[in-house]
Amino acid sequence: MKKKEATTERYTLADLENWQEATGDLDPPIRLGVFGDPVAHSLSPQMQNAALKQCDIGIQYARFHIRAKELRSALRFLRELDFIGINLTVPHKIAGFEQIDEADDRATRAGAVNTIRLYDKKLVGSNTDGEGFVQAIRGEFSVDVRDLRVMLIGAGGGTGHAIAWQCALENCERLVLVNRTLEKAKALAERLRPFFAGPRVLGPVARLQAVLWDEATLRAQLAHVDLIVNATPLGMNPSDPTPIPARLLAPHHMVFDAVYGPSKTSLLRAADEAGARGANGLSMLLHQGALSFSIWFNQEAPIDAMRAALVL
Repeated sequence: MKKKEATTERYTLADLENWQEATGDLDPPIRLGVFGDPVAHSLSPQMQNAALKQCDIGIQYARFHIRAKELRSALRFLRELDFIGINLTVPHKIAGFEQIDEADDRATRAGAVNTIRLYDKKLVGSNTDGEGFVQAIRGEFSVDVRDLRVMLIGAGGGTGHAIAWQCALENCERLVLVNRTLEKAKALAERLRPFFAGPRVLGPVARLQAVLWDEATLRAQLAHVDLIVNATPLGMNPSDPTPIPARLLAPHHMVFDAVYGPSKTSLLRAADEAGARGANGLSMLLHQGALSFSIWFNQEAPIDAMRAALVL
């Protein structure tokens, strides 16, 4: 019998509700996927399907367009279907944490989950974003996060939470949390404060700060920052404005945009204009995805095959 692969760009909550009817003739069956809104842009399927093929695992990974109000129902359906696991992306990482049965230390610290494994119909959550971020920075800029002064834009979201915690665990030189809702950034800073109690950098600025997202504040902070990280969805649409104007960037800055796509985001174009080094989120996607694969299958991920699928 000829194998039939998933051809639809994305599945929906209605498909999960009628899963046999929607996918009954697929071979190999779909047993992994990513929930997001939007999700059509996700490159996780091509990366994870390459890994599954390389390891001769007879299942498929697919996209699921799940809206925020549909997440609880979608996760409930997963319990009854023979799924191995799921990834969560925007906007589900924080909401998903509230709807799982168990969480590991990484997910608990971040209060956000991007990887779920099903075990005896229980949803067990983890978060691979932080470690994926650290590996991406090392690969893109040949430097360790622990040696950097970091500005994190979008500290209030699920990706931002995971990156902030990882920066704290790595004992980075300095961390500036930027968020449109300052109260969220301040609350996160209070949880991270014990990690920044010791002296590292001699200078006029605090090692840990939560600040407003406005140009005057950013300008003052950027003189004391090495790495700028965009953890917001800004850049997913070509018309999105840049999180930081090009006029604030300097050649010594490293700019990491967690957003990835076929063309450069406005932030990375701004980095080019300023003579700064920049990188998009493909490398973070690769490393967090490899960690997810290891969680699902308790084996090392075939990262070379996954990288090749992303054409990094």
